[in-house]
Amino acid sequence: MPLDLRAIVRAVGGVCLSYRIPEHTPVDGVTPLHEYVVVGSTDFATLLTGPVDGLRDRLEAGGEAAEVTARAVFITGADGPELRELLAEHRMTAILGAGRPPGREPTDGLTTVRTSVDSQAALHARVTALVAADQAAADRLVTTGTKVLTQVARRGGATAVIAELAHRIDGWAVLLDAHGQVITTAGAGRLHVDDAVAVALGRPVRVRHPGLQVHQVGSDRDLTGYLVISSRSSVTSRNRDLASQAAALFDLVLRTHDPSSTERLGREALMGILLLGGAPAAELLRRWGVREAELTAFRIGARTRTIDVEQLVIRWLEELGAEHIYVRETGSVSGFIPDDLTAPLAALVSGFTPLGSGSVHLGFGLPAPLELLGRSAIQARQAFEAALEDEERVRRYTELPTVKLVLDSMTPDATTQLTAALDALRDAAGEHGELAETLLVFLSTHAGHRASAARLGIHRQTLASRIRRIEELTGLSMDRPDDRAAAWLALRALGVSFGADGR
Repeated sequence: MPLDLRAIVRAVGGVCLSYRIPEHTPVDGVTPLHEYVVVGSTDFATLLTGPVDGLRDRLEAGGEAAEVTARAVFITGADGPELRELLAEHRMTAILGAGRPPGREPTDGLTTVRTSVDSQAALHARVTALVAADQAAADRLVTTGTKVLTQVARRGGATAVIAELAHRIDGWAVLLDAHGQVITTAGAGRLHVDDAVAVALGRPVRVRHPGLQVHQVGSDRDLTGYLVISSRSSVTSRNRDLASQAAALFDLVLRTHDPSSTERLGREALMGILLLGGAPAAELLRRWGVREAELTAFRIGARTRTIDVEQLVIRWLEELGAEHIYVRETGSVSGFIPDDLTAPLAALVSGFTPLGSGSVHLGFGLPAPLELLGRSAIQARQAFEAALEDEERVRRYTELPTVKLVLDSMTPDATTQLTAALDALRDAAGEHGELAETLLVFLSTHAGHRASAARLGIHRQTLASRIRRIEELTGLSMDRPDDRAAAWLALRALGVSFGADGR
């Protein structure tokens, strides 16, 4: 049983006069009257001890101090008509006659029986001990519950933890991912799940159970999800502590599937073999368990960092039953799937609604033999960039008719000659970096200086200086439509993409 006002009366005697605070309100602490200056929580009651004269002086003085005092619970061994009238006038809840033997009434015709300093101190010490013992018992229950949840997590993961948590709080629990999608629930019906999603998204929600709480799983910078609970019991603080521990446990459980640095490095090396093509690529895929003769490249990404694209791709590939042939890149994930799974993957991306702002975008290349997947990967990147630029959820390379028509009709020698026009933009490592990216953004905004500078996050003078440098190195003029078209096709053929910040 929680330590509420009724439990205090049973322990120390007296009678409870309930005005602002109901008798079933749990107690969170006890403090001397002269030290009480602020209301801790409206969900809990704070007990005040001290002389009746001191209480009368504070209440009759008015102002903020009187209002704050009236929102606590005065506990005293005194009782009488004058004291009761004072409490009724200010609608202050109190426990009167505490410590007095049962059946003993005020004597000597006094309107108020005042306790001595010694008896006040004894009452304060006794109530303080009761509250401390109750809090210690609650802490032990939370500690025990956390140990059980940890043991359950080892055997059954998040599903087992959520079920045990719902049982211990005597209510329901819903675990959501960082985008508000349901991961697992226990004891919750459809309406409860709707409530959980609404409160996690910050929308107005009709509370169908008391004690609805939201606990963040993970940190603000590395959010994993949300834990929403609701309990039928009145033990709010203990449930909150236990759910907080469970949220920390979920953060660990959900991250056990996160690929390690070693695995990511291995995926990058394997993907490099696939992009090089030839017999080694086909043999690698056979060992990977791929039986299809052709695969289609995909690229999925988002403009915002709040969406964990890699976790989404893992979940979607699991749902589709596809091999995890993917690699994480800056701001996006690229990989390969059988062509017959492109439509289901497109449907998952189109139907995804993230938490807050932002959206996920997907680009598909053309199906390619296992020995020639590199070109499909370039096509997927180009389709993804077009989807990102046009704010479309899904874009296929076949939906880029002009680029496809021109590039597909060119011979390898002609393509090499076209892309050679931009060789002068390569950096010391031989890669197309800052200048190539600036050119891509400049052309994609139709040579708009203001829009290009804003997208790149640089000053317009810096943009103008880069454009002049590009013209000097390539011999192309951005004032001539033919040169701009040639530069655009060369960038597309090279597969140059937006920068690391998701532009």
